[in-house]
Amino acid sequence: MIGRAEYTERFPMLAPLTSLHGPRGWLAFAALALVALVLVPLLNLLPEPDSVLHLPDHLIPLIGKFLCYAMVALAIDLIWGFGGILSLGHGVFFALGGYAMGMYLMRAIGTEGVYRSELPDFMVFLDWKELPWYWHGFESFAFAMLMALAAPALLAYVFGWFAFRSRIRGVYFSIITQAMTFALMLLFFRNDTGFGGNNGLTDFKRILGFAIAEPATKLGLYLVSALALMATYLLCKFLVASRVGKVVQAIRDAEGRVVFSGYDPVHYKQFIWTVSAVLCGLAGALYVPQVGIINPSEMHPAASIEMAIWVAVGGRGTLVGAIVGAGLVNGAKSWFTAAFPELWLFVLGTLFIAVTLFLPRGVTGLIQSVVSSRWIGRWNRALGLLPGVTPRRERLDDAA
Repeated sequence: MIGRAEYTERFPMLAPLTSLHGPRGWLAFAALALVALVLVPLLNLLPEPDSVLHLPDHLIPLIGKFLCYAMVALAIDLIWGFGGILSLGHGVFFALGGYAMGMYLMRAIGTEGVYRSELPDFMVFLDWKELPWYWHGFESFAFAMLMALAAPALLAYVFGWFAFRSRIRGVYFSIITQAMTFALMLLFFRNDTGFGGNNGLTDFKRILGFAIAEPATKLGLYLVSALALMATYLLCKFLVASRVGKVVQAIRDAEGRVVFSGYDPVHYKQFIWTVSAVLCGLAGALYVPQVGIINPSEMHPAASIEMAIWVAVGGRGTLVGAIVGAGLVNGAKSWFTAAFPELWLFVLGTLFIAVTLFLPRGVTGLIQSVVSSRWIGRWNRALGLLPGVTPRRERLDDAA
């Protein structure tokens, strides 16, 4: 198979694509896209329910939820792995996107709620007389999606404007992001803020006219989540490979030298930080209709810490590792919380400590080390699996 440089030389019009991946990388991407967009739906729709190959309906939103988590992991890897900015408050941006979508879904209920009122049920229960001004407009799906992206972007921009210009970084930046998510969590827990208080927003009926409880709607939401994850990955890959991404990585490695080179790190940090928040908002908006609820627990500092663990386990600074880490940790969480719920927090803490001490490059780093290790190379050469290498036995036969 030809290399990336030769491929670019033969097909110069594809240079923007080869800057993201080589031929083998795009082949792997296409194979995974085929599995996500074709194989999974076919396994859900075609086999009989009692078949071993059948993918049950209840697993579709679970996989969709994992895809949304993977988007969040990519967003965190973008700022932490490539920018050196560790956030312990990204759950806020995820929840803001989720609340924007939840407000649309609550407005879409109409008079089908328990109290048969135009107001959401929790407002009737709390004796609200009219809809708050900040709920207006959320009867439109387009407006809700705009708010799901704009609200995290605005909060991230304002927060970053003060933090980065104050030259707050390292552990101090992580602490204030955690303080931010804790403060907003307490705000959303209040009943008088108009976001459902402790119970949050739930009991959704339909989205864009489609019943959320229908298997076809759940499959559609899963497919949209899969496409969004692929688009998020390509966007992050493009940003990392671009000039902006190179400057961001230089800031991570030696910010002082970047300043002396004539660049202002504040602008680059604020840009990548805001983009990361927008991606989390998009993930939250796709997460809510598949899970069926959004409440302030998504803003709990522990949730944001867990998001950082996804990236650490998968391998920060790789993008692919962020997706792998989100899948592994959340898959383990689903199993442990069902089989041994009291052990999950201990397992999560042990996993984070073990990765920090023994796998600083995460699971993907371990896989890369194993694949490129000396004994693997020797085994491949012995079998003649490497190009241009003849197995030893064949060489001896030729010599004879």
